[in-house]
Amino acid sequence: MDYAGLRAVAMVVQTGSFEKAALALHVTPSAISQRVKQLEERLGAVLILRGNPCTATEKGEWVCRHMEHVGMLESELFSQLPALLSSDEVSSRVTLHIATNADSLGTWFLKAVSAFTHQSGFLLNVAVDDQDHTAEWLQRGRVLAAVTSLEKPVQGCRVTPLGLLRYHATASPAFIDRYFPKGVTETELAQAPALTFNQKDRLQQQWISQVFGASIVHPTHWLPSTQSFVDAALLGMGWGMNPALLVRNHLAEGRLVELVARTPFDVPLFWQVNRLAADRLKSLTDAVIEVARHELVQIKSE
Repeated sequence: MDYAGLRAVAMVVQTGSFEKAALALHVTPSAISQRVKQLEERLGAVLILRGNPCTATEKGEWVCRHMEHVGMLESELFSQLPALLSSDEVSSRVTLHIATNADSLGTWFLKAVSAFTHQSGFLLNVAVDDQDHTAEWLQRGRVLAAVTSLEKPVQGCRVTPLGLLRYHATASPAFIDRYFPKGVTETELAQAPALTFNQKDRLQQQWISQVFGASIVHPTHWLPSTQSFVDAALLGMGWGMNPALLVRNHLAEGRLVELVARTPFDVPLFWQVNRLAADRLKSLTDAVIEVARHELVQIKSE
């Protein structure tokens, strides 16, 4: 294994450039370029898409995840045998790549990962995607673990149920008065602007189908921010599916109201982790499960 080349590829992807990778590895940019080029020629595949920033191809992502495994093994080894490091050498910090959905990141997930970072020497690179799509990051080898709505284990992964992330369809009282003076109906929903995170966001349509049993086309504002959803609802821009963890005080004090009373929409969440890394990430998994147990709605066993 050409670990000099593998490490160069991983560092270019992590830092985004050949120059920054060279600084991190204490070599020249030409040395990094040569190592990457030789490895790509040996494999007959492009590993890095040159650009600003440089990014990994699908095969390059697998190289990066392999180097994460190596980094975790080396970190464990050096902690037991520090004499393996020369006197002027410092063990490099390992960056772990994980994924979660934006609403989890904006509500409960940071509590879990911060607890993990307090007790470990690892750094984190947290990717954000819709909960229905984070499993794809695992499938493509882009992350070692992910919060996902997929209950079926991704190949090579372990899965643990976390609980339900509860949402409420909410809007300001002024918005309700303007668009739904006689109550929320399918006709008025088709005219009232909603708030949508991005093209992958289906929560509004899922709630409409749950409550009205139909699909309704409606105007929408596009706001790719969990907190902006709440702020926009408070300001009367539109109605949106907001996490109960963020709006419970606003609902209790009347700043926001549910479009239809007592119609929450629950999204089941699961923690999936690469089996090869599962044992070494046990403290991360434990932290995620512990926080989720307190913050998410738990399914009562019969």
